[in-house]
Amino acid sequence: MRRPKVAAKLFLTSVLISINWLVYIWATNNGHVVEASLGYYINPLIMIGFGVIVLKEKMRPLQWIAVCIASLGVLVLTIDYGRLPWVALALAFSWGSYGFVKKQLGLGALEGLAIETLIASLPYLLFLIYIGDKGSGQFGHGLGITTLLISAGAVTAIPLLLFNGSTTRLPLTMIGLLQYITPTIQFAIGVWVRHEDMPPARWAGFLIIWVALSALAFDLVKSSRTVDNSVA
Repeated sequence: MRRPKVAAKLFLTSVLISINWLVYIWATNNGHVVEASLGYYINPLIMIGFGVIVLKEKMRPLQWIAVCIASLGVLVLTIDYGRLPWVALALAFSWGSYGFVKKQLGLGALEGLAIETLIASLPYLLFLIYIGDKGSGQFGHGLGITTLLISAGAVTAIPLLLFNGSTTRLPLTMIGLLQYITPTIQFAIGVWVRHEDMPPARWAGFLIIWVALSALAFDLVKSSRTVDNSVA
């Protein structure tokens, strides 16, 4: 509290991660797992956008190509969905913004996450009291659902804690490449486990974005060879 700028940024990260959680939870419960995976696929491109717009970094030619190809893919998916893929964009911008602010903070993973959780706990607690008063709360009403809810907290907090630690220890190149793993798993679950609709146009849109990400990955690996990451 003696560092207002740090406190303000932690409040911002708390809001951003809350937006990300709420949109993702809504998406997974309403048949939008594939669209959610799209959000995390385009997240590295959002990170590049922050670098160019906020940090005034210059984009390399291959990065420009990747951004243009990905924009085409988003356009194809927008036409296919008949609307802007708002779930994907909300997830991409909230998570990209969260990572960007965390990078600037440079706090310890546990400390930062603890304060963010403390800030977010008040509105969540009020909501839990509200649904409990209505009789629609599920926690504690059955061993199975209560165990799943506790487990959901663990599988959310542990990866987030590791992500917080990685942002201050690893170069953004490595973080960006590793984040391709998550949407790939989500996409597989959406298509082959949840059996969400995937018409040809949607496959085409994802294929275009995968091409863009392949170009971006190649550029990131190529550029990282010229950077000394020994300190990280």
